[in-house]
Amino acid sequence: MPTWEAVIGLEVHAQLRTRSKIFCACPTDYGAEPNSQVCPVCLGHPGALPVLNERALALAVRAALALGCTVHEESVFERKNYFYPDLPKGYQISQYERPLATGGAVAIEAGGGTREIGLVRLHLEEDAGRSVHDGGPDSDVASYVDLNRAGVPLVEIVSRPDVRSPEEAYLFLERLRSVLRYVGACDGNMEEGSLRCDANVSVRSAGETALGTRTEVKNLNSFRNVERALAHEVARQVAVLDADGAVEQETRLWDAAAFETRPMRGKEEAEDYRYFPDPDLPPVVVSPDLLEEAARDLPELPHARKYRFVERYGLGATEAHVLTLERALAEHFERVAELCGDPRVAANFELNDVLKLQHEAGLPPDVLPVTPERLAALIRLVAEGTVSGTAARRDVLPEVARSGREPAEIVAERGLERIADPEEIATMARRVVSAWPDQVAAYRGGKTGVLGFLVGKVLKESRGKADPAVVNAALREILGS
Repeated sequence: MPTWEAVIGLEVHAQLRTRSKIFCACPTDYGAEPNSQVCPVCLGHPGALPVLNERALALAVRAALALGCTVHEESVFERKNYFYPDLPKGYQISQYERPLATGGAVAIEAGGGTREIGLVRLHLEEDAGRSVHDGGPDSDVASYVDLNRAGVPLVEIVSRPDVRSPEEAYLFLERLRSVLRYVGACDGNMEEGSLRCDANVSVRSAGETALGTRTEVKNLNSFRNVERALAHEVARQVAVLDADGAVEQETRLWDAAAFETRPMRGKEEAEDYRYFPDPDLPPVVVSPDLLEEAARDLPELPHARKYRFVERYGLGATEAHVLTLERALAEHFERVAELCGDPRVAANFELNDVLKLQHEAGLPPDVLPVTPERLAALIRLVAEGTVSGTAARRDVLPEVARSGREPAEIVAERGLERIADPEEIATMARRVVSAWPDQVAAYRGGKTGVLGFLVGKVLKESRGKADPAVVNAALREILGS
């Protein structure tokens, strides 16, 4: 039995963050009334001429530079011909022979090291409309077409077949989305369709260099579904080959409910689309000024920032990775670390508390629930011994996020100042010792780990206000006697 190797290439469509479509002035607002954001240009009416959105070009160039691509001075729009109900012109304006940019790579951390997934190309194109198969009054017998998305600006980013596992595909998409969000090119929202992914999958015997027969997997609407769909498709192809069968070249849909891929249609080749230069659009020329401006505006990118966080702040690789996935969080953390003077504690609060509050409030990734100044002030109160870490996390920070008030004000109002008086804590400790005789006997019998349980009970009685070090000392003294 041969050992099989997966060979995966990804095609990612990212919606550019423009207010209008790529070739007309129609808005790109998500969730608008169906077919309310259309005009003769994006509907393909005879005589309507497209004009390239300059902002879309600038964002595409910025994304290409951030991914290490070579941006070409001149590129050409072509017509990609195919029939589908949500494609009003009967063709899609895209780029093929002469794309905007080629090359580049996305760095991922996998298998204990860093490696690069190469890119083939990044090109501009317009989106198609959307076929709606459910939610209508007669969806059991009819589908509807919403053309609001027709003409929305996209960049398509095509990877080389360098991905070797579903896990690597997940990491690739996570890092790619992070880069696109850092430079402001795309909001990366897969639920709203502004980031979409198709995967080309094949398997081959380990050590082989020739590619196997590939299938294309569509309908991947989350990173986890990409990972699950690829795991299923690789296993399916291996099972076919192990049974001496042949994998068919086809397009398959991921059925998230059934956790399987299923056939959709035969897989097209490039020649099936009959590409030819669009006669209504001149070549796209990237001026030196546009290229220079895009390069100048690039921020420190997530991969570089991650390693700087490890070196400068002494963070672990996983901590630094999560803190740098979103630009807003990375900048928030750096400001908190600067103000409070303790990067390790700042990272702990960001990862364990701030992100939790952000998720609970349903905030977007670029909106944090507390200001850096207020979080740093709370961390200083903990460091000074004014309030315990437990009370700070449980009582103070959620109220700061809810009301926007200062931490010191909330601590004083709620009487949350830390209890450090040895006599007061000893009194609480004696009550706990009296209430838990079995645990006390176990401790005195040599099970010293029980001490943590008793410390927790004293902290609970003090509502988290007691100084843990003083509690620990008091319990040891009482139990020892």
